[in-house]
Amino acid sequence: MAGANRKEPLACKSKECSSKGCFKEGPATSLALKGRVTALYSILGEIYGSERLVLRASKLGVLEAMQSSNLPEQVLALQKLIRSDPTMEKKPPAKQIPAVLQSLEDDLAQMVARRVVEDDLEKKIAETIQERQDQYLRDMKAQVLKEKGGPENAGTLKKLAILEKMKQTRLNASVVEVLRPGSPEEIIGQDQAVRVLMARLAAPYPQHILLYGPPGVGKTSAARIALKSVQALGTSTFNPDAPFIEVDGSTLRWDPRESTNPLLGSVHDPIYQGARRDLADNGVPEPKLGLVTAAHGGVLFIDEIGDLDPIMQNKLLKVLEDKKVTFDSSYYDAHNPQIPQYIKQLFEEGAPADFVLIGATTRDPEQISPAFRSRCAEIYFDCLTPWEIQQVVRQAVRKLKVKLAAGVAEAISDYTVEARKASNILVDAYAMMLYRHGGVTPKGRRSNCRVTMEDLKEVLQISRLAPFVTRRAEDRGEIGRVFGLAVSGFLGTVLEIEAIAFPAREAHQGTVRFNDAAGAMAKDSVFNALAVLRKVTGKDAADYDLHVNLIGGGKVEGPSAGAAIMLALYSAIEGIPLRQDVAITGELSIQGSVRAVGGIPEKIYGGRSIGVRKVLIPEENARELPSELWGVEIVSIKEIADAFPHILMKANPGQ
Repeated sequence: MAGANRKEPLACKSKECSSKGCFKEGPATSLALKGRVTALYSILGEIYGSERLVLRASKLGVLEAMQSSNLPEQVLALQKLIRSDPTMEKKPPAKQIPAVLQSLEDDLAQMVARRVVEDDLEKKIAETIQERQDQYLRDMKAQVLKEKGGPENAGTLKKLAILEKMKQTRLNASVVEVLRPGSPEEIIGQDQAVRVLMARLAAPYPQHILLYGPPGVGKTSAARIALKSVQALGTSTFNPDAPFIEVDGSTLRWDPRESTNPLLGSVHDPIYQGARRDLADNGVPEPKLGLVTAAHGGVLFIDEIGDLDPIMQNKLLKVLEDKKVTFDSSYYDAHNPQIPQYIKQLFEEGAPADFVLIGATTRDPEQISPAFRSRCAEIYFDCLTPWEIQQVVRQAVRKLKVKLAAGVAEAISDYTVEARKASNILVDAYAMMLYRHGGVTPKGRRSNCRVTMEDLKEVLQISRLAPFVTRRAEDRGEIGRVFGLAVSGFLGTVLEIEAIAFPAREAHQGTVRFNDAAGAMAKDSVFNALAVLRKVTGKDAADYDLHVNLIGGGKVEGPSAGAAIMLALYSAIEGIPLRQDVAITGELSIQGSVRAVGGIPEKIYGGRSIGVRKVLIPEENARELPSELWGVEIVSIKEIADAFPHILMKANPGQ
């Protein structure tokens, strides 16, 4: 009977459950088991923390099971959490739950014990590390106090801290870095020059190179990109890590005392010139290597090489020949046993300096040392056309990720022929646009922000910029006015020449006036033109008061305006209009021949910039025509009379 009061598990009446051997528990047993499960969950929460426990349960997929009212599901979730086994899928039968809980309690006890031991170890490790750190600091303080003559003090340490703090502050990348070309295709308008430059560097025997061209057309970027492109080929003489050393020639000056030379290197003597202390104590001079050695195996790029000191140029030529730099010092003693081996080798064998020199200049070739030119391949960079300037602007727009109103790119091309200047104008207008929209940053850019003509006009006004082209060619005629062509640096320009003729006040006492500022050669061209005029027309200049004017003033370096001056005088005396969409260049001889002049490609570009449709050049210059004529018709003439059908509005009656 005693056993009659014991509550045995009741058999489940469900057919489904009885087939699986399931048993229902009594109320007391069920409550006790649920309490044990709740306690185990509480302990897990203390071990992991509530947030980590929820995260762990979510990863194991038991979050819903933990909150279930079904005891076997809760126990299964507990098993997965404690044993970290997501593959367990079978819920423990009711009669096995006590045994399962006992096993889980043992596992949890081991986990808690391990956690306690680990915490103790971590605490001891932290205490040991702190003790050793404190001891190290005490030792360092003692050492500092011991070395009273040390270099550091409170003032120097404060400055060091300020310097370190300053290094942590950085603005956004400069606009130069953002807009700098990154590939050969991004160098606008210089396809042929870049291709030839890469071919020179990729050759088995790369040559030294001189780059000529106006400023801001991409010479420096082309040199840098060409080296990277050649390295990527894998077949060039340059290693993948070949250096590209860049320096401005205008900043390099020759020191007659030879105490410093950043380009070639120098020697610091132990007494007067500050050799390293351990070397100076032993009377050992210290060689300081220069940029030519830093460029060994790569490229040394010297911008504005024409401004390099002449003495420096001569010494650099010696380095190019020897492919090394030699050092000399009266303090050097080869038998001094205190001299380090590397210093002995520098004095006796020199420092290696085998590199390719790329020099860039905006000067005329005649202004560069003939010795340099004889050792270098010469590559010419072209002026940029207005269409190419517009390409530069649109490329910069893409990099800045900004929109551009219609007509802005075309307007910028009217104010400059330099890619760098065009980008700067765009950036200024871009900044004006951002300010107009309340200082919108690139990260917070609004979709409706765009650079407008109003932004550009404000920049042009505040920068006092004037249009590069002030007069356009027109499809009409004008008496006594003609377009001549000239070259300024590497840039072709247009000369507006005008002439007017009046009957002489006194018979055969006519006068001739011309700009004195134009120079003696231009004045000689006027007298040559008067002689040819008499030969062609039979009219004597003494019967007229003539005035020839070079619009805008300026000095004309050379006789290339002779043909244009003769046409202006001919038009003024004969009353025949000259076409205003045709330009001419050429020296005029007193026999009426049109002789060769220089700068034909640049002059054709200058005529194209104002929209002329035809350019007349001397026949002797026909072989110098560039591959790109920019849509301009070129006519070669031998005699000044050959120009009449192309520039006079009607045929010359005397011909």
